[in-house]
Amino acid sequence: MSVLKDLVNLGLGAVVMTKEKTEEIVNELVKKGEVSQDEGKELVKELIEKGEKSKKEVADQIEKTVKNVVEKMDISTKKEVEELKAEIEELKKNLNQQG
Repeated sequence: MSVLKDLVNLGLGAVVMTKEKTEEIVNELVKKGEVSQDEGKELVKELIEKGEKSKKEVADQIEKTVKNVVEKMDISTKKEVEELKAEIEELKKNLNQQG
């Protein structure tokens, strides 16, 4: 059981393991008598929670990295482009009213 926990604590497997795969592995440990049924249920719950947390952390890190790259490349955001479009339309409207 400690080997499996060590893997999760290192972040290996927690991100990639599905709930079904996690349950399968823990059920094998239960069958082998390495953990009790109750310990197995708790272990599945713990592994799933850690996996979800790890997925969120990875997604957050990717988003942060992409934002940093976009900023360094000096690329306009969609919001900035939309604001400029609105400003251009307003200027066109003002020019048409004057002409």
